Amino acid sequence: MENILVRNNVKVFGQGEKTIVFGHGFGCDQNMWRFVAPQFEKEYRVVLFDYVGSGKSDLTAYSYERYGTIEGYVKDLLEVMEALNAGKVIFVGHSISSMIGMMASIQRPEYFECLIMVGPSPRYLNDESGYYGGFEREDVEELLDMMEMNFVGWASYLAPLALNNPDRPLLTKELETSFCSTDPAVTRKFAEVTFFSDHREDLAKAETPSLILQCSEDSIVPVGVGKYLESHLKNSTFRLMEAKGHYPHLSHPEETVRLIKEYLSSFKEDYVD
Repeated sequence: MENILVRNNVKVFGQGEKTIVFGHGFGCDQNMWRFVAPQFEKEYRVVLFDYVGSGKSDLTAYSYERYGTIEGYVKDLLEVMEALNAGKVIFVGHSISSMIGMMASIQRPEYFECLIMVGPSPRYLNDESGYYGGFEREDVEELLDMMEMNFVGWASYLAPLALNNPDRPLLTKELETSFCSTDPAVTRKFAEVTFFSDHREDLAKAETPSLILQCSEDSIVPVGVGKYLESHLKNSTFRLMEAKGHYPHLSHPEETVRLIKEYLSSFKEDYVD
């Protein structure tokens, strides 16, 4: 049997009985949580992992058939949780990982205590219904073409736009390096899966309580998307962050940790057997 913990480069640490799982977004890996995850190790069992095709996951396990849709990444998450026998977990997902977590919670609600969504979006494209996701289809197609023609140039273009913290050049460079660290064809496919996804109809199926952390001045996910999620997700709480950009766990870890802990404090009574 395939070793899931090796395949997804799973790391487990911490002292708590309850488990908190951190899922990274597109073009990233578990290292993006290094400023946030350790702040939970005294109270929780902390789990970090890489989706197949990202970070130090087993790239030989990647297939375009499995990972040609978001469902492959949902399977990764559920298989990691099954391998750990974690019980009900708190899942913290960044960007597309928020939707991966939500879709996993629809399939196996008994695995999830709550969802923490950092910069989530159910659809990145605008459409004729009046929904404003932030991107026109032509914009995304241009980005995908750029990835094929000049992968390094694409990364150096997108990283400062997404981080939106010009006073943090080292973090911007780190994000650019992260974008470039995986196979270009795999990264392009993940971008396609991410930016062409549409999970608006799935929102009504989600029952797990959720926190929506929406950054201000996010060039990837407009504020209106966070408000849209709030109005369509049952049991959701919306918080607009002071943090700018799309990566608050990198650029503003203190605020990110504080808001997550404030939200989790409302669940503490449920942790008592």
